[in-house]
Amino acid sequence: MTHALLVIDVQNDFCPGGALAVAGGDEIVAPINAMMEEFDAVILTQDWHPAGHSSFASSHNGKSPFELIDMPYGPQVLWPDHCVQDSKGAAFHPELRTDGDLILRKGFRSGIDSYSAFFENDHQTPTGLKGYLETRGITRLTLVGLATDFCVHYSAVDAARLGFDVTVRMDACRAIDMDGSLAAAEQAMRDAGVTLA
Repeated sequence: MTHALLVIDVQNDFCPGGALAVAGGDEIVAPINAMMEEFDAVILTQDWHPAGHSSFASSHNGKSPFELIDMPYGPQVLWPDHCVQDSKGAAFHPELRTDGDLILRKGFRSGIDSYSAFFENDHQTPTGLKGYLETRGITRLTLVGLATDFCVHYSAVDAARLGFDVTVRMDACRAIDMDGSLAAAEQAMRDAGVTLA
């Protein structure tokens, strides 16, 4: 079995000082870099939103960050503006190794968010990652990155549903943990057959 490391959204805006900072987000950079040599392939994802993205609270009059609204594809948390294409915030953490096999950008369609590395938030529009992994003969995935309870969680659950053998290295992830979201994400991952290591 070919085993890939999937590095989720280790970007400046999700690290301390960023627009949507995850506490300790920068602490996982060195462990992730050290891990890369252990895998047959390394894939990095990058949140890559156009300005005025529909998931930004600033795009909705009278709405505040972290409010929940209904979008045509389902419930959507509204976020502070973050990871705007070509901005410093969207760049990978400067110390993160980016010499992997693939960089997959997601969330670039203005009308729909994309937590998962595999699908937009409608759970139907594919990013193309499944096809890439299958073409490479990759069947096992280990996920690390930011944030445990959003993009790592959704990516892990989708990967398991698509038939991959999935492990999340919890020591190399950090969570937002909003209103119990981390515990809920951990349970959802376990329910999908993901190994939490």
